Amino acid sequence: MKKNAIFEELFVLELANNHWGKLDRGLKIIEEFAQVVRFNNVKAAIKLQFRDVDSFIHKDAINRSDIRYIKKTLDTKMSKEHLKTMIETIRRLGCIPMATPFDEASVDFCAELDLPLIKIASSDINDWPLIEKIAKTQIPAIVSTGGSSLKDMDDLVTFFKNRNIPLAINHCVSLYPSDDSELEINQVDFLRERYPENVIGFSSHESTSWGLSIAIAYAKGARTFERHIDIEDDGIAVSPYCTLPQQADIWFKAYNKAKEMCGAPGTQKRNPPKREVEYLNALVRGVYAKRDIPKGYVIKNENFENDFYLAIPLLKGQVSCREVMNGETLLEDFKKDEPLKIDIIDSPYSRNQQLKDMIYNRGF
Repeated sequence: MKKNAIFEELFVLELANNHWGKLDRGLKIIEEFAQVVRFNNVKAAIKLQFRDVDSFIHKDAINRSDIRYIKKTLDTKMSKEHLKTMIETIRRLGCIPMATPFDEASVDFCAELDLPLIKIASSDINDWPLIEKIAKTQIPAIVSTGGSSLKDMDDLVTFFKNRNIPLAINHCVSLYPSDDSELEINQVDFLRERYPENVIGFSSHESTSWGLSIAIAYAKGARTFERHIDIEDDGIAVSPYCTLPQQADIWFKAYNKAKEMCGAPGTQKRNPPKREVEYLNALVRGVYAKRDIPKGYVIKNENFENDFYLAIPLLKGQVSCREVMNGETLLEDFKKDEPLKIDIIDSPYSRNQQLKDMIYNRGF
């Protein structure tokens, strides 16, 4: 299996702190989204956020409720036992368990839970003590580019490549929500060109469409996708950048439609279906005689228009404009307005039974 296979066609459903520290609410979100995942037959990870709150917040700032990030971290604190229960439920319901660790102790917790994937947040793309800790686990990682510099990205990609750790790179605009004019989906092109050995994805926070942006991103080559998820429950307001179960259903269906419309990989010539070939063959002109032509006549480019004409329909066994070539010799007399059949000329096509069968199996 390719080392990057785990990232291919993967949806990451970012539960974040929308459990609000309540196990029942977290389990309900997991159960509702796992059902939509199964219904659409997609590969999905449900991602939590891990923080060792007691060490993550400085002891002198523990009561700073005026700092939004500190207040939300405290409001959404959850015990390890409850987090384990959520991870076990994600596994049981057929999704991939995943987490974003924001500190070194949380990286250890990811390893303890044997998580198959880790996410590096945009804000931590140059947090090297944390990145070093993540690398020691050898767990494949996804990173969001967010507001990073190009040097940050190059350094991180090189770091993971040198350690042979699979890394996927999500184009991401860290604006919550993002307007359509801020999505910058062309960055998928840039990332694919700059990091051809990595799977490139799209982490989206817009609130206007659950169908269009993923179709565009897929067409550009993004192969892993991320959105925040939530449910309407308990009167808790849903952030506009979050995805509800019914919106996830639209999202997954838009992906499947984009995949269907894009077709085969853009790295090779497609094989046209039989129906298409038959349709085009019906439009091909066959070779007909303008006059009676004797046996032994040699077809030459300079006299072709004087002695032959091209017209539809093309008949079974008839030579078409595609096969007629300079130097072919007639083996029989050939009457005016008759179709030129492959059997009456000395041609490479007539000497190859497979090509001859092809000519007899097409046309009217």
